[in-house]
This record gives sequence, structure tokens and C-alpha cells, in this order.
Amino acid sequence: MADFEVPAIDDLVTTPPIKKGASKDIHCFPASKDHLKYLGMPEKRVDNWREAAIDKLGDLIEKYKSLKLFMDICVKCGACTDKCHYYLGTGDPNNMPAARQELLRKVYRKEFTLGGKLFGKAAKAESLTEEVLEEWQTYFYQCSQCRRCSVFCPFGIDTAEVTMAAREILDSIGIGQKYTLEIMGKVEETGNNLGIPKPALAGTLEFMEEDTKEETGVDVKYPLDVEGAEVLMIAPSADFFSEPHINSLAGYAKVFHEAGISFTFTSYASEFANFGLFSGNYEHMRKIAQRILDAARELKVKRIVVGECGHAWRVAYSFWNTLNGPFDFLDSRYPAPQHICEFTHDLIKRGALKLDKSANDDLVVTYQDGR
Repeated sequence: MADFEVPAIDDLVTTPPIKKGASKDIHCFPASKDHLKYLGMPEKRVDNWREAAIDKLGDLIEKYKSLKLFMDICVKCGACTDKCHYYLGTGDPNNMPAARQELLRKVYRKEFTLGGKLFGKAAKAESLTEEVLEEWQTYFYQCSQCRRCSVFCPFGIDTAEVTMAAREILDSIGIGQKYTLEIMGKVEETGNNLGIPKPALAGTLEFMEEDTKEETGVDVKYPLDVEGAEVLMIAPSADFFSEPHINSLAGYAKVFHEAGISFTFTSYASEFANFGLFSGNYEHMRKIAQRILDAARELKVKRIVVGECGHAWRVAYSFWNTLNGPFDFLDSRYPAPQHICEFTHDLIKRGALKLDKSANDDLVVTYQDGR
């Protein structure tokens, strides 16, 4: 995401944006055709995009009653305004969460409310035009779906759900964003976000064993696809490409080794990033998460532990059970995924991990639970 001049809508599939300055001109690169085909999405904007977009909005407000509620209850009190880092960073009024929602809400009023159909702009209703479509593609990607605005909304409006709906509509008519959709396409194509084949993953873990032995003198194992292990460990993508020998990937194995708990990684679902959240598509979010559940069943593990990744943990904690559950094949004491910090904290509390405090500086630290 950078400052770019908005190309003509019809050229979005092939035309690279040209640099410019204002927030309203921040635009996303389009996804490539090769990746879109894996996702079953149009490879360019469909001819009947207006009707298709309105039909999709109708489907979404029918399917998700919360979305329809959010379309109707905002009073624009402004409680969310200074809670959005995009608004604070750009100063663009359309980046106020309530104003960003309004870009979708005005079309909803025009097409799905009596007042909007009868009184048009007097009822703050507007037809879906090229200009409005351009606004959608510009501002609905200037949202990280952090939900901070929702915490402060007196009505509990979930702006992230509105953003997700708008992005799903854009995807459905062939105007998709490169960053999220190409990553999701990689999952469909190769099985993980990073495109790591099984031999490369196995080689990385073998290297980790050698490196840990050299560092500590201890034979710490990094097992892969071991059936019957107690824990299936799912790491975030960054743990595989950001110096794995010194980051969390090494720490996971050391914790399991010290606690005497058997675990395994899986080549089928090696990491748990889920860009279905950012695309706004619940079905793709479900399909990506399903890989992990399928691997857990196949390997007959008793529990699932996941690493630290803000958006991936949010999907695991908030969506896995409703989209992919129930977890009735896991140990009833651990019916949901556990975060590695929760898992480790429990080990420390019950004395399964012995810590040498003298080996660490006298520091006070805190942990922020962002879920």
C-alpha cells in the first residue's frame, strides 16, 4: 500500500498505478489472474458489475443479520473517530470508521430501504456509480480490521465486519487486492502461504535440530508429520522465513522438549496465517483453516497449539469453532486452540518448566492479550 494515482477502473487488472500524494489517491495493486483463478473469482471486472455488486450486498445482509443491523443503527456520534490509526495518520475524513462505513451504507439505503428509494440523497442514499466504486476500492483497504473503533462504539458496531463485506463484494465483481488474494491463491495452489514444499520444510527442521544441538548440547527434536503426538504445533509464517534458528520456531521445540510433551509439525498445514480475514471472505477463511483441522485429525493429536501471529490467532480464537468446529476429536480438556503463551504459562505455573531467573536481567515485562 502506497501513494498512487488511481487508474481507470477498467484498467485496474493490468495498469500499474502512478505515484501521487493525497489519501484519496491511495490505491491497491490488483491481484493477478493466475491467482484469482485458484480462488474461483472473476479475473477482471465483470460487465454487469453494478447489478452483481448490489446482488452480493443483498446476499450478505440476508446471510449476516449483524451486518444489516450495522447498516441501520449508526448515529455518527464520532466516538470511533480518533480511535482509527488510518484517520489519525491521513487526516482524511473518509477514514473515520463511521464515514468509511457510510460509503457502503449509502448504497444500502438506496437499494434496500424505502426511504432511500423514495428520497435519494435527502435520505443520505446514493446509487452505486463508478465514483462510488472507486471510493470503495480506495477506502475499504485503508482499514487493518483491528476493531479498536468497535471497542469504543456505544452501539457495538463492528466496523471490521462492514469492511469485510465491502471487500467480499469487490472480490465478487473482479476487483481484488493483490496483497491478500495472491497469498490466498498460494494456499490453494501449494498448501501454504509461503509456497514451501515438504522437502524444504523437512530440511529446515533438520537444520534446526543440528543448530540447537550445536548451541545447547541437547538433542532437541523438530518432528514432522508424526502420528499420535500429543500436540500439533502450528507456527505463523514469519517463523519459517525470519531467521528460524533464533526466533520462536526454536523456542517451541525447546519448551516441548523440556516439558516432556510430544509434538509434531505438519507439512500439510505448516503455518496458520489466514488472509481470508483480510479479503473479507468467510468461505475462504474457513477453507484455509480447515487444512489445520484436517491435519490434526489425520495425525490423531490431542490438542492444537499455535504460535504468535496477531491476525492468525484472532481467526483461530474467534472463528475456528464456528467455521470449522466442533473440535470433538481433541482432548476434552483442550477443546480449542491454545496460544503458545497460554501453553507456556500453564507449564510454568505447574512447575513443568524450571527457569533460572539469575540468567536473565532484572526486567519487568508485561503481556498484552490482543484478542
